[in-house]
Amino acid sequence: LHLIPTLGRIPLAELSVRDVRRLSMRLAERRNRYGQPLVASTLERIRATLRAALNEAVREGLIPGNPARGLRLPAVRRPYARVWTARRVAAWRATGERPTVAVWTPRQLAAFLDFVREDRLLALWWLAALRGLRRGELAGLRWTDLSLETAELTVTRQLVHADGRLLACPPKSAASQRTIALDPHTVHLLRRHECAQRAEYARAGRCWDETGYVFTRCDGAPVAPDYLTVRFRRLVDASGLPPVRLHDLRHGAASLALAAHVDLPVVQGQFGHASIVLTADTYTSVLPQTHHQAAAATARLVLAAARKTARTIRNGLRARMTQL
Repeated sequence: LHLIPTLGRIPLAELSVRDVRRLSMRLAERRNRYGQPLVASTLERIRATLRAALNEAVREGLIPGNPARGLRLPAVRRPYARVWTARRVAAWRATGERPTVAVWTPRQLAAFLDFVREDRLLALWWLAALRGLRRGELAGLRWTDLSLETAELTVTRQLVHADGRLLACPPKSAASQRTIALDPHTVHLLRRHECAQRAEYARAGRCWDETGYVFTRCDGAPVAPDYLTVRFRRLVDASGLPPVRLHDLRHGAASLALAAHVDLPVVQGQFGHASIVLTADTYTSVLPQTHHQAAAATARLVLAAARKTARTIRNGLRARMTQL
């Protein structure tokens, strides 16, 4: 998608630093599906892929040096999640202005989940919103990865769309292979989803595609991650709620965990991050009520100190008066 159109026709031995610089300029002009510049993480993955491939060519003696070694990518400011406060919602309704990354409040999320309560993929939206699974991980989830008796879910693979077909591959990183604890309501939703899927299987008969995936199309075939993105966007539009992307639910899940006073290392493990810095810096946009709780706690601390100081002063004055 990004490397072949610019570099794919150049023989490896003729690839130059100038060609790599041309790639950098074109990446700076490229836009994603939403018409926005490529985010910093995407640019970094493109550079890492190119450098790794050319380093391998150097090790095999195909080229004397790596022309991408000094590649500098265009600086892109990382977008931080913004909560859909009442003022932001009003501005969006009036002008269409919206944050690049947006997070629902707990009340807005509850309204959405209530809106989709009869949707056949309700359990999927619930897992995305509360446990923060990536869309490829949700699409690649199999019944063998679930242990509803112990209320656990194991992420072992993801589905990606490549070369016009769905491919199962390992998760995004080694840390992404993880076990996630499930609450009783999530277990209830998954059991109900399993019963509904068995009913679909009975109706489909021989037409059912037995793939073993938890979330499937009506014929048992696995769902594509892009399909989930489009379906989620349509549901959000129909709900009348301020817009968020499917991946934004992951940001929201981290913010909810923080608001619920879950320890950051626990959130890191739940989301499959190799670094706790990534968890703290990117996925924990603080919800408004957390700000209020912090402000109130700070004020209580100062006021308590002020009252203690006032008591100390009064007691000191009384002691002096007694001495007089």
